[in-house]
Amino acid sequence: MIPHDYIEELVRRSDIAEVVGGYVQLKRKGRLYAGLCPFHNEKTPSFYLYPETQSFYCFGCGAGGDVISFIKQIEGLSYPEAVKFLAERAGMPAPEEDDGAGRMRSRILSMNKEAARFFHACLNSSADEAALARAYWRRRGLEDRTIARFGLGYAPNDGQALYRHLRDKGYTQAEMDASGLFKRSQAGRIYCLFWRRVITPIFDLRGNVIAFGGRVLDDSKPKYVNSPETMVYHKSETVFALQMAKKSPSRRYVLCEGYMDVISMQQAGIDTAVCACGTALTQGQVRLLSEYADEVILCYDSDEAGQKATARSLDLFRQTQLQVGVLTIPGAKDPDEYIKKYGPDRFRQLLDGAAGALDFRLARAKGRYDLAQTAQRLEYIRAAAAILADGTTPTERELYAGRVAEETGLSRTAVLAQVEDAARAAGARRRAERRKELIHSGEMDTLKLPRGQNGQGALGVVSAVRRLVTAALRQPDLLPQIAAGLAPENIPVDALREGYEAILAAYRAGREVNLGSISGLLSDDAVHELSAAAAEYSDVPCTPQDIELYLARALRSAPLSAQAAALSADEVAERLQRLAQRKGAAAPGEED
Repeated sequence: MIPHDYIEELVRRSDIAEVVGGYVQLKRKGRLYAGLCPFHNEKTPSFYLYPETQSFYCFGCGAGGDVISFIKQIEGLSYPEAVKFLAERAGMPAPEEDDGAGRMRSRILSMNKEAARFFHACLNSSADEAALARAYWRRRGLEDRTIARFGLGYAPNDGQALYRHLRDKGYTQAEMDASGLFKRSQAGRIYCLFWRRVITPIFDLRGNVIAFGGRVLDDSKPKYVNSPETMVYHKSETVFALQMAKKSPSRRYVLCEGYMDVISMQQAGIDTAVCACGTALTQGQVRLLSEYADEVILCYDSDEAGQKATARSLDLFRQTQLQVGVLTIPGAKDPDEYIKKYGPDRFRQLLDGAAGALDFRLARAKGRYDLAQTAQRLEYIRAAAAILADGTTPTERELYAGRVAEETGLSRTAVLAQVEDAARAAGARRRAERRKELIHSGEMDTLKLPRGQNGQGALGVVSAVRRLVTAALRQPDLLPQIAAGLAPENIPVDALREGYEAILAAYRAGREVNLGSISGLLSDDAVHELSAAAAEYSDVPCTPQDIELYLARALRSAPLSAQAAALSADEVAERLQRLAQRKGAAAPGEED
């Protein structure tokens, strides 16, 4: 756990406006700052900084937190790494952690780096098997400088070689067990997960080795072996080669299907080539790409599996503001093969002519029908109308309706009528789904209601509690009055209660009360809840009379809070002391 005093000093030296201003062009608006959100694409600023609470919040995408949270999200770091990042910026010595999880994470990263060096050294050794591995990489068209740049290597046939090497370097059995580098045989013998394979290291955004991918030299099975999930590797949140691509001035990224495609493209000078780690693109990887790209071109294999993957990926990207294109690769099964056959210049021409997402969806739909048959032609028109009805602009509908009309021999007016019918039906479905979601989402789904309490009363209680907790965060001088009337156990929203407990603990311990000073004790949900509440009520300071009013509303349906309101000052002080001791003894969870 990083000491509280250290975090307080770090937050004091890391003014949120100065830190965020290094990433976002900010404009002063009264007491606040506003700018375009770096976490999603937007044209009108909805991203605000609140110097009073040293917090930020985006009303467009909901991102929020303190200065440490901002660095975590923008740089893709864990909490301890974000603290170290800011400490280096502020000229502070690195924090001394006594958190066992933090030490283990650091040791695994160090071990992975050592393992990558070992694999690379094995590739360049004089052993016969190393020569075969080098021949494999060169057969794939890779130059020596590319092999070195990506840290490619070879895991030897001796399944215990890496184990002995790391043990001699001083790594413990527990650390090696947590690394994901080893497995145990039924007899209990430890061996390297990647033995007898060429190795591709996987890096995080800061250049740390977090995982590996291994491939056999022949066609034996399994062909590929990848690192499992570990403390440092979460494949659904990792994009291969993004640490390289983010250095490019280009904001057009090329999303490939596999490591080899990426390496081949990067060697050919296409420096924004990346691919998803794992078997399929995830929402987390899309969010990560959205932080660096304005445009993404999907460049998957031309077989049926690749086309299905393209369709799935397009669905994920529809939730973003990114411009998305789809590349068709003629005369080759994948980008790697095309570049080898025709060269990088021809491939760049393909990228410049990449089709749009609508072109891909319509072409894929058209391929399922025989337009020479009337019945199937009608089915295609219905399928095309459904595609054009879903999130397209009027201009796109006009343009593509004309194309569908030409393909089917129908008039544009008739096709547009089908599109409008499909749009109305889709709108009705979305409204029904939204009503269903509202029933099971938001504050009402997190409330722990006393028996017989209705939803309207519960929402009134939550609104009052949010105002009280926000006042506690923004106006700590009101905390004695708030604490005397509001007990944490009476807050019906988990994240809000967690935030309130941390505020009380900081106040009782004599520490500064702001989001930065307590965020290390909080879950992401609680940080988000506090930053959202602070943003919502940023222009509404409270008076002691306001606090009495909100307490009366919060206590109206909460018997335990009524008991808390009757506590003496000594009892309140005792409760705060117990709370501070409990929070002080708990180590914060490390968030990746």
